[in-house]
Amino acid sequence: MKLKTILLLIAAALIIWFIYDSFSQPGVDDLAGDFKEVAMYRNENNTGPIVRIYAVTVADTLWDEMRAYGDYMPHTKYGNTKVYFFLKGKPAPGEVYPGEENFEQQFRPYTAAVYEKDAMSQVSFRKEPFQP
Repeated sequence: MKLKTILLLIAAALIIWFIYDSFSQPGVDDLAGDFKEVAMYRNENNTGPIVRIYAVTVADTLWDEMRAYGDYMPHTKYGNTKVYFFLKGKPAPGEVYPGEENFEQQFRPYTAAVYEKDAMSQVSFRKEPFQP
């Protein structure tokens, strides 16, 4: 075979491998737990810190899966991402908003966990954060 043909075959194989690898990445849909986003907030600020807040229902207290879900959520350098987890079938907020309190007080007892990635990309994951 000519060198040109060999190089074209290698290039084609690499392109096919790159495309396959790009489309076969794991994601939120691959996690166990039947996660469903019920509320989301993102501030309008594109020049400063971007704040993202999510309320998500989950079928069971799968702590590792919840943390993995939080890791899959978008995060911007110097921004803040919070994910509040609620058990499916229990009350969950339909709206989240920025500030110290991200949803109405009545939903606090039903919060199973909260995942937060801060401006320095430090991750915290707290189980039952509002329980005494």
